[in-house]
Amino acid sequence: MVVAYATFFSIVYWSFMDGYAESVVESYARYIVAPVQIASEAWYHDPDPENHLPGPAFGEALEALKGIPQVRAAAARIQFPALLQSAYTSQGVEVRGVDPEAERSVSRIPAKIEEGRWLAGPGEVVLGRGIARRIDARVGEHVVVSVASLAGQQAMGLRVVGLAATGVAALDETAVLLTLEDARSLTGVPTATTVALDVPRGSEETVASRVQGALPAGLAARGVWDLVGPIKTDVEANRAFAFVLAMIVYVFVALAVTTTITVSVMERTRELGVIAALGLAPRPLGALVTLEAVLSCGLGWLAGLAVGYATAWCLARYNILGPVFAMMSASFPMTGLSEEVYGAVRAVYAAYSGMVVAAALILSALLPGRRAARLRPADAMRSE
Repeated sequence: MVVAYATFFSIVYWSFMDGYAESVVESYARYIVAPVQIASEAWYHDPDPENHLPGPAFGEALEALKGIPQVRAAAARIQFPALLQSAYTSQGVEVRGVDPEAERSVSRIPAKIEEGRWLAGPGEVVLGRGIARRIDARVGEHVVVSVASLAGQQAMGLRVVGLAATGVAALDETAVLLTLEDARSLTGVPTATTVALDVPRGSEETVASRVQGALPAGLAARGVWDLVGPIKTDVEANRAFAFVLAMIVYVFVALAVTTTITVSVMERTRELGVIAALGLAPRPLGALVTLEAVLSCGLGWLAGLAVGYATAWCLARYNILGPVFAMMSASFPMTGLSEEVYGAVRAVYAAYSGMVVAAALILSALLPGRRAARLRPADAMRSE
């Protein structure tokens, strides 16, 4: 039973740890950047609108995407810094110009409008609820976006049509979204600064590599893992800590299994003494105890694998953990936790739990098995 519980815990533990890391990156992709993003090499080094996608290259990039597997949708964007002003105050912001319909395919923001509605056409703007609160802007009121563009100083009055509440503090406190048409008028950019691609979860790096091979010179496609910045360091650090914690648990589990088998040998001393008195040599007697440990650990491992992978599959298939993290995000908004947290299912989890079984078997051969092999039949049969 100890092995079964340990195997079950190991699989569910790694399913959660890997799934949580993937969900954090997925949340970053769907709210902050994109699963795969195309931009000019110059823009990645200096995200200024003047480093936008050139006209011919922009057209070639969009045409090249049509024949690439797993690219489900593409949405052009223009990102630029601006000054957002209400009737009461002003705030420096990062503005994103989007195609209202195409954005629905690559971003979760259109589905997270807390008040009002999503963009429908020019002259409209959607604000994060945090930035709206800071400048005291409400749905139906007008704000002004001012920008130093390629065509000089520009300003545009826009009507607030919606307030977004994503649960991601970095976005709710800064989000300013307007139509691609208005963004082009403000910045003087005729094409876009980036193109966001919708691809299946887990295929971002593979698709980015395929897209890169089809792009003209001067453009680069990057998967979300190359766009997450400091989050990548945090994810890697959390995984390293998870390995340390798992190793500590595995050691205790292996010792628990060994102790259980040792106690079993001690309780059956008379029985083992009778077997030895009937002629079974010490070494085969020790092997018998070890074989018993192999069978019990093997059955426990298989049972743990079955239940553990079934649980991991449910965590990966259904958003069971999401509501818990949604409540945590509401209580601690600065954590930026996603409301969609899925588990992961990988074959390597069986190897992780198998290490516990292997360690337990080795210790069983060294301790309980040797104890059984050293039994003296006469002394063993007199024990209580």
